[in-house]
Amino acid sequence: MSFRYIDQLLTPENLKQFLELVDLGAGANKDVNNVFDLSDKLHSSRPMQLCIQAIKSNPASAEILKERYVGPPYELEAMLKMPKGSLGWTYAKVLSTLGYDPQFYRTPDHFENDAEYISFRVYKTHDLHHILTGFSLDNLGELGVISVTTGQTAYPAFIFIALVSFLINFFKSEQLYNKELESTENAKTLGYVFRLVNQGIDMGQAAKPLFPIKLEEHLERPLDELRQELNIHPVTEGIYSWYSRPELQAAIT
Repeated sequence: MSFRYIDQLLTPENLKQFLELVDLGAGANKDVNNVFDLSDKLHSSRPMQLCIQAIKSNPASAEILKERYVGPPYELEAMLKMPKGSLGWTYAKVLSTLGYDPQFYRTPDHFENDAEYISFRVYKTHDLHHILTGFSLDNLGELGVISVTTGQTAYPAFIFIALVSFLINFFKSEQLYNKELESTENAKTLGYVFRLVNQGIDMGQAAKPLFPIKLEEHLERPLDELRQELNIHPVTEGIYSWYSRPELQAAIT
């Protein structure tokens, strides 16, 4: 058996670049800037070019990419005054309860290329996607919602984070996924990660393209109505759903 192909891939330079990306991906939960830096490093990569091609293949997505739509910043106080049950009201309730900053994303003064704009748009709408999909806003549901984006646009930073999660769980898992296990124990298994990523990808592929939707212009619309229109069947139970968090359920009741 020849391992020449593997030898060609695992050059010292390729391995160095890979380990740098792993370091950023593995630290994503500790510092959100790691995720942004990871995205920046992948902007000139072949996977990013494939992502751009995927986005341009949809006319509406190609149009917003050309337009460079930014939209207004999210103002939680104003959104809390929106109709109860609307996308904006629910978003504001959840984020204010968790103490999250709605302006966590980086906003460049201008966009040098398509890759920079795509990254901006992905991160600006990311927490709204959590609300739409029902995936929780912590490490349990994060893989689910980034997999929705992956299923639609193959955004490379999110694919890489999922791969790093597989790798980390491969070394940490002490047992396989088993439905008989307690949910908190199942969440530690490699099988759990596979199931969660698959669920997110399936949801993304079933839904209408989210990238071209100017969600900032739909914040006052009923959340259930938007989900139906976008063909999103949200996760409303289980440890990776934000609906399962008692404090969030109480906030939106």
